[in-house]
Amino acid sequence: MVDIHVRYTGGLRCEAVHGPSGARLTTDAPLDNHGRGESFSPSDLVATALGACMLTIMGIVAERHGWDMQGASARVKKEMVASPVRRIGRLVVVIAVPGVTEPAAQEALRKAALACPVHQSLRAEIELPIEFEFGQPVRS
Repeated sequence: MVDIHVRYTGGLRCEAVHGPSGARLTTDAPLDNHGRGESFSPSDLVATALGACMLTIMGIVAERHGWDMQGASARVKKEMVASPVRRIGRLVVVIAVPGVTEPAAQEALRKAALACPVHQSLRAEIELPIEFEFGQPVRS
């Protein structure tokens, strides 16, 4: 179990402290929800967690097999919906792995990414299209 302490600091901002490491991050409400949008919003962190988790699990598999994950990246586009309640409606993920071109390795990494704990934890109501681009960097 990991303990994370979150403290409201005012102005629609929170500071979170990761118990094991002491690492800190600040959240801010987004511009479209009364905030200043000067940092990640809490829902941005869900999108961030998904991309980082997928890359991390892919990295574990790649290291085990000696595949080159250097330069791999993920772009996550978060789309909010307002009805019936404000929530994440869609997370579109594009994962680029420039150094992996072998089909068997690509398939193993796809399976690893889709098995990441964050992906497995998200509610069924969130659409989660995932695209993989092997052998090329993420498009802007």
